[in-house]
Amino acid sequence: MERLKLYLSLFFVMFCAISFAQRTEYNIAPGYNQLNFKAPDPGSYTLEKYNLAPDGNIVDSDGKQKSLHDLFDNKVVLLNFMYSTCTDVNGCPLATAVFHKVRNLLNKDPNLGKQVSLISMSFDPENDSPEVMKLYGYGTNSGVVDWNFLTTTSPAELNPILDGYGQRILKEYDEEGNYIGSISHILRVFLIDKNKTVRNIYSVSYLHSDVLINDIKTLVDPRTKNGTIESSSISEDIVVASGASLAKPGDYKEGYLSKDYTTNAEPLERIGKATDLYAIATGKQLGLPKLKFPEGTFLTKEKIALGRKMFYDRRLSHTDTISCAICHVPEMGFAHNELRTAVGTEGRSVPRNAPTVLNVGYLTRFFHDARESSLEDQAWGPILNHNEMAIPSPGYLINKIKAIPDYNNLFEKAYGSKPNMDNISRAFAAYQYSLLSANSAFDRWYYGKEKYAISSDAKKGFEIFTGKGACVSCHLINEEYALFTDEKLHNTGIGYEASMYVEPPVKKVILAPGLEIDVDTSSYADDSRFKDEISPNDLGLYTITQDPNDRWKFRTPPLRNVSITAPYMHNGALSTLREVVEFYNKGGVKNEVLSPMIFPLNLTEQEVGYLVEFLKTLTGSNIDELILDARDVPIGEISLNDPNWFHENKPRY
Repeated sequence: MERLKLYLSLFFVMFCAISFAQRTEYNIAPGYNQLNFKAPDPGSYTLEKYNLAPDGNIVDSDGKQKSLHDLFDNKVVLLNFMYSTCTDVNGCPLATAVFHKVRNLLNKDPNLGKQVSLISMSFDPENDSPEVMKLYGYGTNSGVVDWNFLTTTSPAELNPILDGYGQRILKEYDEEGNYIGSISHILRVFLIDKNKTVRNIYSVSYLHSDVLINDIKTLVDPRTKNGTIESSSISEDIVVASGASLAKPGDYKEGYLSKDYTTNAEPLERIGKATDLYAIATGKQLGLPKLKFPEGTFLTKEKIALGRKMFYDRRLSHTDTISCAICHVPEMGFAHNELRTAVGTEGRSVPRNAPTVLNVGYLTRFFHDARESSLEDQAWGPILNHNEMAIPSPGYLINKIKAIPDYNNLFEKAYGSKPNMDNISRAFAAYQYSLLSANSAFDRWYYGKEKYAISSDAKKGFEIFTGKGACVSCHLINEEYALFTDEKLHNTGIGYEASMYVEPPVKKVILAPGLEIDVDTSSYADDSRFKDEISPNDLGLYTITQDPNDRWKFRTPPLRNVSITAPYMHNGALSTLREVVEFYNKGGVKNEVLSPMIFPLNLTEQEVGYLVEFLKTLTGSNIDELILDARDVPIGEISLNDPNWFHENKPRY
């Protein structure tokens, strides 16, 4: 009964507000009437990118706490801020009324509607509980279009979201200082694309269902004509969510060169959820073969858990500051989106890009120059490298692990022996064997025969990948699975180009957003500290074989999850997938030992775009699951019980 009363009161407020406007000379917004001009045809215009849509902690109408981005789900999103007791007819009731019209139009076109999500979020959490929001949204779930009604646990949780979207509110109080339930605000509705980028912001004057529908159609399928989506094309564009909403850099730098740039850093909090990594390592995922372990490797949950703990433990570096996950960041595809080349202990630069460790259990050659042949052996490379974790010797690490209290008996339980070189490397490998990720949109389409799992543009990209683009020559696809690598080493010219680099007389240096200065490079040309920066000369496989024909050869990287593992190439020289495709399209960089498999592709600009769309379909469906599992792991905080603290009458090791 109480719910019914509450629902009726909310309906009554909205009804009275609109009726009042109609009975008086109050000017109601265009959104309530027919549009007084013809909306541009979908696809006849472009929508500029604003900024990444901010995230935040929210509570849905069922009382479940989530992140706002979780609800975006690879859809085009219309987001408005409102509160349930608003009486301004051109405020919250307008947004709700327009959303109802949009929903009704989308219900008539389910192929389009399934790609759209509506979100109404309260900026009055003190009054708008989840129950209130559920009643406010009663009857809006059509089964086609998702319409979520959200609130937050408190104003403290809400304020960062409002700040992110530039929303300003002013609560009204009576003479005694009591909040009277009224909030002054300026109505804004945000259109957000499938990449979580804001593409349009509507005010009262431009908030109309016809405009919104055409903008949505433009984002979903730019090939639309005459205001309607051609059925032959839109039915091919029902894209399934990738399951990688948490995969993102810690701080987006798009637009950094502008003086108006505003940072959009991810929060540092680590709230995770452990998953069954053993089931992942020993199971089967669509698109991948069943993992075969090296002779003598017997995987157990205890071994995986031990390797998982070590992978994130900063205490296993010489300075207690660097872990494997510092370079192989779970949120960045277990690579590093923010650095072209990795940075190790004490800020020392590493000459190569940090490759993803997703699906490395299938590889037989490791590092960009393929100098190791087992996952177990490669673990010691970064541990002992002076520029990375900088451990002086294997014995040093063994003694250090023995001295850390929370490793007591873990090796004995997992391997039946105390820490040693063999079981340390096996433990690191055990965790990495569990980092398998497939069942991507491509897999569901190609191997699972789901007709609508990828878009028609992506399908055209696949035709180019296996045909005119000749990508499949190195990035192999088999009948039952695809690792997207031949594991061979090729000279594409990217290493040659870097080796031939000559420092210009003057270089621009960015000091801050919108602030660049010219630096005379001769001022540091003779400084040995900058030698590697001035003259990068990575000869690749040649440094291993000393064969001149192996100059600038680097291993073919697997392409799974490639859209979340930028930047690309062994030195991180290319920032986007489009840059990579354009590099190969021009035939790499000519040199005397260029691979004969590298040649101009003669792709059109549109074909380059199709190929990029295909590459985006290779993201595994369990990326978020692996990220949340990683967030559940301690990062090795230093305590007085750790061995790097000296205790009187007690040796450090």
